[in-house]
Amino acid sequence: MSTRLEKIEQVLNEKKAENIEIIDLTSKNYIVDYVVIATTLNPKHAFALLNYLKTDLKPFGEEFLRVDDNDEWTIIDLGDIFIHLISEKGREKYSIEEFLNELESKVQ
Repeated sequence: MSTRLEKIEQVLNEKKAENIEIIDLTSKNYIVDYVVIATTLNPKHAFALLNYLKTDLKPFGEEFLRVDDNDEWTIIDLGDIFIHLISEKGREKYSIEEFLNELESKVQ
């Protein structure tokens, strides 16, 4: 798993995503084991990041089960990992990290 997460983080870093955070939820009662959150510069940047991830992770057998996107937020479902590519404004508005941290607190 760590190799997969490292590769995702590497692609996002190389392609100028900002504030990349990996949240481990393996010991929590959540629908995935890990959540990766990265801030995008604009909608075109998010679209490009999605394509880079698809291209760069394909040789490793990564399967993109579902992708939902709009101008502010792209959610990529890899089965046991969610990747959130989100604008800075959207990240502030939705506070995903805060939600997941609260989830962690309630489950413990």
